[in-house]
Amino acid sequence: MDFNQSTQILIVEDDERLADLTREYLTNNGLSVSVEHNGAVAVQRIKAEQPDLVILDLMLPGEDGLGVCRLVRPEYSGPIIMLTARTDELDQVVGLEVGADDYICKPVTPRLLLARISAMLRRSSKLKSASETAALTDSAEARHHFGSLIIDNSMREAWLGDEDIELTSAEFDLLWLLASNAGRVLSREEIFSDLRGISYNGQDRSIDVRVSRIRSKIGDDPEHPRRIKTVRSRGYLFVKES
Repeated sequence: MDFNQSTQILIVEDDERLADLTREYLTNNGLSVSVEHNGAVAVQRIKAEQPDLVILDLMLPGEDGLGVCRLVRPEYSGPIIMLTARTDELDQVVGLEVGADDYICKPVTPRLLLARISAMLRRSSKLKSASETAALTDSAEARHHFGSLIIDNSMREAWLGDEDIELTSAEFDLLWLLASNAGRVLSREEIFSDLRGISYNGQDRSIDVRVSRIRSKIGDDPEHPRRIKTVRSRGYLFVKES
């Protein structure tokens, strides 16, 4: 992906040396990069500046990365890559639950980080274009109805009966993808490629975590799901009629 200086990246990292090295590398590759060392200040900056992408450390003064992510998500829809030295799977799951789009464990090579940034920006650009296209098409094409479940891509909202369903940006993207392919099994490889622009490594649990959370939000039974089924060794199936 070709970058330009109008692409704004915010690095939220309290290790000043690491932040400066990362900024220098990304700047040399055509990105406009700024750095914030304090989590509480980062919350205000993300809301006000609306960067194209945020690289967010987990351990921060003022407000930790999970808190930052949770606080900005209602007002920020751009990609958030959580970057941390902690490898606890629970931290990764919680990070995804509060709205992170990707999770990378330190140490990470600058080249790999740049590749993940590129993938996230491609995905963000693709979703923006799809949303703009949907807004110009017939409303029926931008909205799916499955009984009491309604999913609207132009508004990026979903309802169960008369109740709004609170979904993170990443959860909505996944729900829309599954619903748009209702009746067809989507493999994890297809889902990763479509939503994140990267290949599935066979170990990342982010899709499984999001499916589990979506099920509970759309009234699906997590123990015996009828709407979003797990097809063993194949992937996920959104059932048209449940």
